Amino acid sequence: MGVLVCCDCFFYRKSKTKPNGKKPPTEEKKQYLEPEFTKIRVVDFDLKELVVLPREIDLNEWLASNTTTFFNLINLQYSTISEFCTGDTCQAMTACNTIYYWYDERGKKTKCTAPQYVDFVMSLCQKLVTDEEIFPTKYGKEFPNSFESLVKKICRYLFHVLAHLYWAHFKETVALDLQGHLNTLYAHFIVFVREFNLVDPKETCIMDDLSEILCTPAPLPAPAPAPSAPASAPSPSSQNHVTER
Repeated sequence: MGVLVCCDCFFYRKSKTKPNGKKPPTEEKKQYLEPEFTKIRVVDFDLKELVVLPREIDLNEWLASNTTTFFNLINLQYSTISEFCTGDTCQAMTACNTIYYWYDERGKKTKCTAPQYVDFVMSLCQKLVTDEEIFPTKYGKEFPNSFESLVKKICRYLFHVLAHLYWAHFKETVALDLQGHLNTLYAHFIVFVREFNLVDPKETCIMDDLSEILCTPAPLPAPAPAPSAPASAPSPSSQNHVTER
């Protein structure tokens, strides 16, 4: 197999009224937007606190560390449902009304199955994050001029995988009781790419409904009412004394 370059394309299929006047089919209900699922998280604090660049850390170092972590976590999350993502069940890499395509090194557009697309994504990301010339780990080694653009490509691809997980495999995720992990991972990722403008909003807009729900910090539980103080016994001085005669 030839080396695949990190270039992709997506196609929006818009519903239109048919010539015979019939209305287009109703949009499929998005189970992942139901409150019983969106409320499930594994953390309940503001994720923005986790992504803000610390003062003492270099920006590229911060981007490299977080990008590598997200690659590993999203790869792990996908692996939990990979047995359900096959060439038969997912004949195209879809998310909402979008189909993602892959371009090879000769510029040929390929409509591949979802598992093939994810394999291309993860292989490419693995190659990039382990390349010492791109993601240097040795002290004093400079990041290349192309580093930020490569991080953006990685994040765009990882978003495709997350979107596919919600669109095609949320039922399996719920069956495995992993929706809390997926919700938290997705929210953390979106907050991160927004903080550093790593993915074009036009790319992520297909999941804006979910993003707005999950990226809003969960409301803090109402504080429990303070226990009422036990009634104190009257002091001897306040008691009425009756003297027998």
